[in-house]
Amino acid sequence: MPVYEYECKDCSTHFDLRRSFEDESEAYCPKCGGRARRLFSPVPIIFNGSGFYVTDNRKNGAQPEEPKAASRSSERVEEP
Repeated sequence: MPVYEYECKDCSTHFDLRRSFEDESEAYCPKCGGRARRLFSPVPIIFNGSGFYVTDNRKNGAQPEEPKAASRSSERVEEP
């Protein structure tokens, strides 16, 4: 079950609740019993390793090689 962060509208207490998808959408403060609203936070992005660009991009800015079959057909010159 996912854990959600809430803030009480009355006393501004922050708390976490483990909620099922079948649970009712209303949440109440465990301290004062007031209605609470769900808080949304940005998800952090973590890049591991020496750098994501090293493995995802071409090495040294080199252009991709053409397939050999395509290069042979482009070299062929038609005679008149």
